[in-house]
Amino acid sequence: MKFAVIIFPGSNCDKDCVYVLRDLLKQDVVEVFHEVPQLPKGIDCVILPGGFSYGDYLRSGAIARFSKIINPIIGFANKGGLVIGICNGFQILCEIGLLPGALTRNKSLSFICDDVYLKVGSNKPLQNPFTNLYKPGEVIKIPIAHGDGRYVSKNINKNQIVFQYCDKNGNITQESNPNGSMENIAGIINEKGNVLGMMPHPERACENILGSEDGKKLFESVISSIALSA
Repeated sequence: MKFAVIIFPGSNCDKDCVYVLRDLLKQDVVEVFHEVPQLPKGIDCVILPGGFSYGDYLRSGAIARFSKIINPIIGFANKGGLVIGICNGFQILCEIGLLPGALTRNKSLSFICDDVYLKVGSNKPLQNPFTNLYKPGEVIKIPIAHGDGRYVSKNINKNQIVFQYCDKNGNITQESNPNGSMENIAGIINEKGNVLGMMPHPERACENILGSEDGKKLFESVISSIALSA
């Protein structure tokens, strides 16, 4: 499988994604600079990693949306290509209209870096290639690191909700919501089910030495989905 990891000025999780895909999962990975006007041929999945693209000036993802690589990514997604946006990448996907809603300042108005629990598919999301190896309702532990992670939207379909913040027992409560996101939303897909945005960092939860391997299954889900569709 061939993955493209997009690099913006201020990206700081691109190498983590490359490491997981190339070194742990033995996939073909191409690092694509944001000023390149087209995606390489044969790409199966595009990843927009976390970080602080353009220093988060104006608002997170607001400047990155004008990069040359964005239109090719939109075209790729509109044709059914798989796209994953993690943290800042999620913010960018909302800015360019591939996902509904917006990521706003955390309710606490402070940056949060912590391990959190997520419930997978608690609202029976559409069939999608990102979570097919997880069990419905499975509780996983994934780290977060963001200052603008409070998800809001006027037109989100509940079936698009893929991950919700919860406690270790899977209870979705106000206390388990770290940033004030509506309905405890931590990750969503588009209506077609081929674009995923999530604030937690699965690439930081792929080895036991880091405290969790729960994020690894997300990337393995994508690989298995691509293999089945080939």
